[in-house]
Amino acid sequence: MRYGTNPHQAAELIAGGPTVLSGEPSLINYLDALNAFALVREADALTGRAAAASFKHVSPAGAALAGEIDATTAETWGVRAPAGDSVLAAYLRARDADPKSSFGDVVALSRPVDGETADFLRTVICDAVIAPGFEPGVLELLRQKKSGRFLVFEADSTMQPPAREQRNVLGATIVQDRDAADLAAALPANPLLAGRTREDALLGMAAARYTQSNSVVAVKDGAAIGIGAG
Repeated sequence: MRYGTNPHQAAELIAGGPTVLSGEPSLINYLDALNAFALVREADALTGRAAAASFKHVSPAGAALAGEIDATTAETWGVRAPAGDSVLAAYLRARDADPKSSFGDVVALSRPVDGETADFLRTVICDAVIAPGFEPGVLELLRQKKSGRFLVFEADSTMQPPAREQRNVLGATIVQDRDAADLAAALPANPLLAGRTREDALLGMAAARYTQSNSVVAVKDGAAIGIGAG
């Protein structure tokens, strides 16, 4: 019995949610994909930069905005340094926050998956990817990973979640207000909190929103360098 929710427990999506393009997701896979994409979509909308997250068991192991990849990071991951505004750059920075925790993660990207990113995903231990689209030929590449068991979700970037969420657990039905606080409005208009520093704060708050409470997120230069959950 590896988890509280186990792979042998069949899961079925009965309403809403992402489109499954490959694989057979579990409940945890759905929860990771939904929350991870919500995080990166918010981070992208708040900053105007491509965003990525590495999720494990309904909390981010890493989250980052696109940015420059230094030579050490590129060498560590065995890649040629990608463009600083690419989704691959965002994901490399997100996974680099805590590589051991990212082992077997769900990858979330705020923009469509390109060939460069797909090639990288085929080389690392990850279980799923969710993104708002896929460039031509990418889906075929991803479907070859893990002998076809690699999970591929296509997110609906236009979906607006309801104001209240409902869960059924052991016969109990629980309803709560969704956390929809305006993160940008929560930051004071302070010249010390401007430019990239403001983007760091926004990314940190977006990551904390989707981390199991109580949580602490440390961000530097557009990338989480530490996420403490619970």
